[in-house]
Amino acid sequence: MLDDRLSDGLHSLGLKIGTAQQQLLLDYLKLLSRWNKTYNLTAVRDERAMVTRHLLDSLAVYPHLQGQRLIDVGTGAGLPGIPLAIALPNLHFTLLDSNGKKTRFLVHAVSELGLSNVDVVKSRVSDYVPAQGFDVVLSRAFASLGDMISSCQHLLSPAGEFLAMKGQHPDEELQRIESAAFQVSTVDLQVPGLSEDRCLLRIRPCANRETE
Repeated sequence: MLDDRLSDGLHSLGLKIGTAQQQLLLDYLKLLSRWNKTYNLTAVRDERAMVTRHLLDSLAVYPHLQGQRLIDVGTGAGLPGIPLAIALPNLHFTLLDSNGKKTRFLVHAVSELGLSNVDVVKSRVSDYVPAQGFDVVLSRAFASLGDMISSCQHLLSPAGEFLAMKGQHPDEELQRIESAAFQVSTVDLQVPGLSEDRCLLRIRPCANRETE
């Protein structure tokens, strides 16, 4: 059953998430599965695989989040933003995407799930200018770390950081970034039920080192 798969995965991740929040995670998954039949929001069709590849993969970064205001850039169907917003109701998440069908789904999901800590913004990242910078700029959508930094740097608060969710370690990209006045640390992520490599890259402008 999906609830057992989720609860077992959360236990493996060492996360204590209440029963009500777990139900919200599954409700989100069902909404995603239903809308996906019409709008093709994700290539993953099987709900059991969605638990692993969407919910648990997103929640694997939970222990590494800092700050109060986070933006998920290129969020698509709300990943990783919605699972994290459900698990961390005291943090505020902005979900940014330029695709209209995806943001329509996000608005519906946020309303249906009652997520008062989530805003949905339909915009290209280059056109979006927030009233204040974010503590964390999070994404698993960018193929290139350089593109993520150059596209999203205006979203970052003075003491903020980028968190990039990746598969294999992008060693060549890391060398270029580290030589360009950024401090980078890498965390290997273990996603229960997933054999592929996963890692999280924490990227800060060197001027922010004193905030650690």
